[in-house]
This record gives sequence, C-alpha cells and structure tokens, in this order.
Amino acid sequence: HNQDLRFYIGDVRDKDRLSRAMYGVDLVIHTAALKQVDKAELDPMEAIKTNIDGAKNVIDCCLDGNVSNVIALSTDKASSPINLYGATKFTSDKIFISANNIVGKQNTFFSVVRYGNVLGSRGSVVPYFNEFIKKNDYVPITHKSMTRFWITLEHGVKFVIDSFKRMSGGELYVPKISSVRITD
Repeated sequence: HNQDLRFYIGDVRDKDRLSRAMYGVDLVIHTAALKQVDKAELDPMEAIKTNIDGAKNVIDCCLDGNVSNVIALSTDKASSPINLYGATKFTSDKIFISANNIVGKQNTFFSVVRYGNVLGSRGSVVPYFNEFIKKNDYVPITHKSMTRFWITLEHGVKFVIDSFKRMSGGELYVPKISSVRITD
C-alpha cells in the first residue's frame, strides 16, 4: 500500500467527491473528458457538463484544496474547433489558463498540454484505419491536405510529467512531435 497515492472512483461532475479526492494532494492531472465527437454532437449538454462544468469543478477543488500544480490534458481538436467536442475542450483550456488570474497569493499553477492522436488509446482511429485498409486501397481523411499528428502513449505520459517541471502557470505547452501527411 503506497501512502503517496490514493485512487478514487468518481466523476468530475460531482464536486463533493472531487473535493474529497483533492485533500492533501500536490499534483493533479485532469484527464476526464467526453471525447467522442459524434456523441458530443448528439447530446451537447452532456459534453458541456463533463468537459466544461467538470473542468471548472476541478479548478475550484484544486484551489480549495491548495493543490500546487494542475495540468489539464487537451486535444488538437481544441485548436480552431469545428465541432462541439473541440469547442468544449477549447473552452476548458481557456478556463484552466485563466484560473492563474484568480489564485491570489496562493501558490497554485494551472497549465494545459495539448497533443494529437494517441496511438493505441481508447477511441484511437488506428483500428478503424486498419479495417478500412483491408477492404480498400486508401485511408479516408477529411481533406487531402490534412495532417494528422500522432504521439505514443509513452511519449504523452513523459510529456505531461516533464511539463510539471517546466510549468509556471498560464502556459500552454505543445510538444514537438512527428506529423504524418496522408496523401493519394
């Protein structure tokens, strides 16, 4: 039993549970999101409740719990969003960064990390592409000039941990990663 780690089952929508989870915590990585683009379009209020209201709950509970460093994971879809998922994550990013303006004399720093597709993650497009390639001779993309950005799970974890070392509040770190352009 590691005294430095505690695990809670909960929901970012449940502020009381979050408050309990933040007690005595130094670092928070906020990863909760309703990230399925089609589901967010189908039921916008659920995406807003999780991705925006949930983010605000994390911020409030981190401030109340005097957490020192908080990093929220974002997505490339938050950059110039064209769907509700991207818009909710864009909004979440904005409220996380602006939380640095309300900390007062408290020593709490909020930052956001943003990256693209995580290879092998739940909901990854890779299995879809693999199945599509078996039946076709091309990979479907939104537009011929589109670029997809990829990051491995291990690189993503290292990037987030390294970001704790660099953060000073109010910063958005975008990793230097490889990009892949899929063309005809």
